Amino acid sequence: MEYSFEKHRIIGGTGADDEFWKGLESGKLQLPRCSGCGKWMWPANFRCGDCGSWQFDWVTLEPSGSVFTWTRSWYAFDRVIERAKDVPYVTILAEIPHADGARVLGVMKGDESGLKIGAAVRGSIDAPCEKSKWYPAIRWELVR
Repeated sequence: MEYSFEKHRIIGGTGADDEFWKGLESGKLQLPRCSGCGKWMWPANFRCGDCGSWQFDWVTLEPSGSVFTWTRSWYAFDRVIERAKDVPYVTILAEIPHADGARVLGVMKGDESGLKIGAAVRGSIDAPCEKSKWYPAIRWELVR
């Protein structure tokens, strides 16, 4: 199966984060910044909560930051049954300092030793596959 953003758009999504997914598809982490006041808006929204602007710039950022929090999944939930062979796996919510602390979710890649709140992480972008329900995905790896 070949990935196509239009075919695999998230069901029930508002579409405000379409550029995020398109960026990942092209191998880039992009987050929205208000064109009016410069506030980072993640999760994406159609309108800035600070100044009311409807205009956003999608800025390409280095996928690096620190662990804000993490969790280990011991069960293959029905919505992610494709991950059953990976159980247990770790999901990381990483804080991106160059985007005013915006937090981006991804599955952990590599060795877990040293995993703790505040640990430095670097992201890589995986191509769409069956395991990711045909979405591109960020995987966080500890910086050693």
